[in-house]
Amino acid sequence: MKNLFTPTYMFGHYYEVTPAFLKSIGVRAVLSDIDNTLAPYEQDEPDERIIAWVRSLEENGIKLALVSNNHAPRVERFNRELGLLAYPDSGKPKKKTLLLAMRELGVTPAETAMLGDQLLTDAYAGLHTGLPALIVPPIKDKTNLFFRFKRLLERPFIRKYAKAHGYEDYMAFWKIRKRG
Repeated sequence: MKNLFTPTYMFGHYYEVTPAFLKSIGVRAVLSDIDNTLAPYEQDEPDERIIAWVRSLEENGIKLALVSNNHAPRVERFNRELGLLAYPDSGKPKKKTLLLAMRELGVTPAETAMLGDQLLTDAYAGLHTGLPALIVPPIKDKTNLFFRFKRLLERPFIRKYAKAHGYEDYMAFWKIRKRG
């Protein structure tokens, strides 16, 4: 039985998810979280690096949609310049919105990947829908008790991924990936 919390791939930053990598695994579309994946919560609009990454995907024929659990005003403001399909209040880890996004992008699960920073929402949603889960460390994690508890729950799955990829010390692996 496949574990629905262990990432398929881990990267230090979203921009390490390149068109060449995506094409190498047969991905034609990415469903991406926003908060702590592409930008910190308090960043209202995409910066030049995000815009360049989005354009690079588009230039290489890779479709992108934003799938966020955040509310419409935040998602719409962030997406204003990007002009992507965007799904606020997506209800991740439920797969309903991911299926809708794929249908509207005209792709199948075999051609799509989920990009995010949380294993309990993003990875689970993607893996449960049959998508590879591309996980990055949070850009600026919240430090309240709820988020600290969620991150604690994620550790065994990060450890499992790190060991499977030759990193015996999973915390060193995570720090290496964060530095990117």
